[in-house]
Amino acid sequence: MRKSGKLDYLEMPATSGTLDSVKAFYSAAFGWTFTDFGPTYSAFEQGLDGGFHTDASGGSHKPLPILYSEQLEATLAEVEAAGGAILKPIFSFPGGRRFHFADPAGNELAVWSDQPPD
Repeated sequence: MRKSGKLDYLEMPATSGTLDSVKAFYSAAFGWTFTDFGPTYSAFEQGLDGGFHTDASGGSHKPLPILYSEQLEATLAEVEAAGGAILKPIFSFPGGRRFHFADPAGNELAVWSDQPPD
């Protein structure tokens, strides 16, 4: 069961030319399997779910920790009240909605939800 505020997913960058080689590496080295969602995204389930993306326009160029929220709008308000800087307001994606923020140290994180708007 997903819990609000818990680390739930990890996205990692790969260049458009390296997605296949990244998948081959993790497959050979650790036995990972992947589910492709188009030519620029491949997901994995390895204890902590995650995926590799090649979307330079919207994806982070560093690993992106993603937290879960049962009430996305309320969590966004709590992040702002605590001093987080909203980098990308709530947006929809296949599977749910999310927003990105920076913590006081400048780390970028995201919060996602599969729940409809509050």
